[in-house]
Amino acid sequence: MASAAHPETLSGWAVERPGPMATGPLAAVRRPVPEPGPGELLVRVEACGVCRTDLHLAEGDLPPHRPATVPGHEIVGRVAATGPQVTLFAPGDRVGGAWLRGTCGECRYCRAGAENLCPASRYTGWDADGGFADLTLLPADYAYPLPESERAAALAPLLCAGIIGYRALRRSALPPGGRLGLYGFGGSAHLAAQVALAEGARVHVLTRSARARELARELGAVSVGDAYDRPPEPLDSAILFAPVGDLVPVALAALDRSGTLAVAGIHLTDIPPLVYRDHLFQERNLRSVTANTRQDGREFLETAARIGIRVTVSPYPLGRAPQALADLAGDRVQGAAVLLPDADFGREFSAP
Repeated sequence: MASAAHPETLSGWAVERPGPMATGPLAAVRRPVPEPGPGELLVRVEACGVCRTDLHLAEGDLPPHRPATVPGHEIVGRVAATGPQVTLFAPGDRVGGAWLRGTCGECRYCRAGAENLCPASRYTGWDADGGFADLTLLPADYAYPLPESERAAALAPLLCAGIIGYRALRRSALPPGGRLGLYGFGGSAHLAAQVALAEGARVHVLTRSARARELARELGAVSVGDAYDRPPEPLDSAILFAPVGDLVPVALAALDRSGTLAVAGIHLTDIPPLVYRDHLFQERNLRSVTANTRQDGREFLETAARIGIRVTVSPYPLGRAPQALADLAGDRVQGAAVLLPDADFGREFSAP
């Protein structure tokens, strides 16, 4: 039976026709509210961060895993109902949903603590509907308990931008007090930078966005410059957040001997040819970053709370989700874009 707490339908956005944002890949949808199955939570969304992965899905850089999927995987919400076999959460609890939503738990990667590499891994907003909606389902075993004390908009970017940035930072093998270069400075990079700074690193930010360079200075970067500039000192570690393959040789050339470059994105344009002596010789390392483990998530959320991480947010009502993605594509977002509940959304279109 429908009620204010448990309506018959949900409103959201689905990727109907992947393509450039100018072609309108998102379509407003109204769908029946799903019943939570075994181990699942029905969650009323309080905020959903807008990740560059959502943009890659919308624009077709990542092939869809299912038709007309609701994107969004930085989800903050309240448990509206629980399915059978849920013991960790109860209705009313505040929870977070992230990119990783399922693994087999039995393969050699899962057994070794590398569940992010599980061949059977599943992802929110790619393999199942995500948070660009007012209600969504989350698997309880992959949800995170969230504090009541923080604004939903400030928590949402932590659930992917923050977690992935944290894993990328660890993959970059930054030594204590080391010199770190960040290429691109959006939602993920501005959070990873604060963890690195809190650990005593010297952070250099290289990005084409003048607004992002200003934010980097405010957060404590020792230098800022254009993405193709040379930092003022050799780097021990670097992270490439911008999905631009041309920057791989640029960042490798900026590394000191034995330095490591971690590429943080799920999608990257083609990497130009590398010159061995200029880019890889002297034991420079090139690493990719693939999703995250739940342990990464727990460690990062604990770290964020301990250091008092500052989240810079650009809020959008849910009804303007296409504009949020278009602004992200055009580098017009300061910090992280976040979708918030929109009382008017859902009244503006008719059910199919």
